[in-house]
Amino acid sequence: MPQASELPSEHGLHAFETALRPLWLQAQAGHEQSYRQALDLMARRLRGFYGRRLQGLPDEVEDLVQETLLALHVQRGTYDPSLPVSSWMFAIARHKLVDLWRRRGRRERLNDSLDDVDESDLPQVHDEHAVQKDLQTLMQQLPDAQQQAIVLTKIEGLSMEEASQRSGVSVSALKVQVHRGLKKLAELVRTL
Repeated sequence: MPQASELPSEHGLHAFETALRPLWLQAQAGHEQSYRQALDLMARRLRGFYGRRLQGLPDEVEDLVQETLLALHVQRGTYDPSLPVSSWMFAIARHKLVDLWRRRGRRERLNDSLDDVDESDLPQVHDEHAVQKDLQTLMQQLPDAQQQAIVLTKIEGLSMEEASQRSGVSVSALKVQVHRGLKKLAELVRTL
């Protein structure tokens, strides 16, 4: 039986299944070394699978590989030995990919409007001190995460990447926090 480390990364599906199946069956029987080899083989194949589908989102590939490996581990009891292991693995991988697209789609729809704000539509500021005080009062009504995201990106003028590095929060989470915070601020202003 070939070792997972001896297999080239781009192998045909049949060769992949031929190498994976005995490892997975041994792993299902409790053989720890076979389990590690099967997961290694799966991870390399999943990186190629996701890499081809997420060329514009390379940062998502490894996260998705890890999510899928975790799902494979958790759902290993659902594997039917009469079916190819690769078919079972790719079914779970496709579900994880669909989940990612749904999550990203929702977040990106939330963030599109932030880029569409025309500065000429904003009110003109005449008394800077009064505005700062009003802004401070309104900002205090927001959750801390939203306050921090708005301060870093809208007040200090940092890029999303810079704000992410400074705060330790992912770029996508920052975008969501900014969007929600600005929406809440707009609601608060309307009630004044």
